[in-house]
Amino acid sequence: MLAKRIIPCLDVKDGRTVKGINFEQLRDAGDPIELGKIYSDQGADELVFLDITATKEKRKTLGDLAENVARNLNIPFTIGGGIKSVEEVEVLLAKGADKVSINSAAVRNPGLVNELALKFGSQCIVIAIDAKQIEDQWRVHVAGGSIPTDKELYSWAQEVQDRGAGEILFTSMDHDGTKAGFAVDALGRMSQELTIPVIASGGAGTIDHFVDVFKNAQADAGLAASIFHFGEISIPELKNALHKKQVPIRLNHSL
Repeated sequence: MLAKRIIPCLDVKDGRTVKGINFEQLRDAGDPIELGKIYSDQGADELVFLDITATKEKRKTLGDLAENVARNLNIPFTIGGGIKSVEEVEVLLAKGADKVSINSAAVRNPGLVNELALKFGSQCIVIAIDAKQIEDQWRVHVAGGSIPTDKELYSWAQEVQDRGAGEILFTSMDHDGTKAGFAVDALGRMSQELTIPVIASGGAGTIDHFVDVFKNAQADAGLAASIFHFGEISIPELKNALHKKQVPIRLNHSL
């Protein structure tokens, strides 16, 4: 069985890491590169950097971030935030990103997923899906979770897999920042229906939440932000606990 991955997520706004609740109430969490170094040293398997700043110079902003991360860290990382073209992805991969995360642009132009997978390979194309439950149906949202769409979570996940996506990063907007646990039922269904890896995001608050999402939902990776940013759970502590619970995990020699 493949080892489960622990992935700290750093939402970046105006060069700073921020974290909120249900996609709102943002507060400062520190310098993204410094935090990334800490997580790398602690044994994180990967990092995700999402630039949430609206800017006319989006390509340059993301390119500078990717270059800065690649120069300072030696851990695989995904970068995303407003990416909407083959050209932007080409720049970010050339700057050192291992993967790119696409969300709104894929919803608006599903053919972009095919283009990116064909040109760069599925292994570096992560499709991020932000969804919340509306009248008992998981409804996909775009624009940082601010705009609901007519797409439904499971069918959209299947479609992007068919189009060549290499991974799904699913964030439950209902659970985001609440620290009340992941959307285990939804994640479990996605893990059963899809053949590509599913990254769980939204709701991590305790070690048991990770045990739950790995054992009961069979998620391939667990992503979290605030519990790491604000020192509530350390990565070595989490990994050691998961190892003791027989969850397959990569342990550093130093852990």
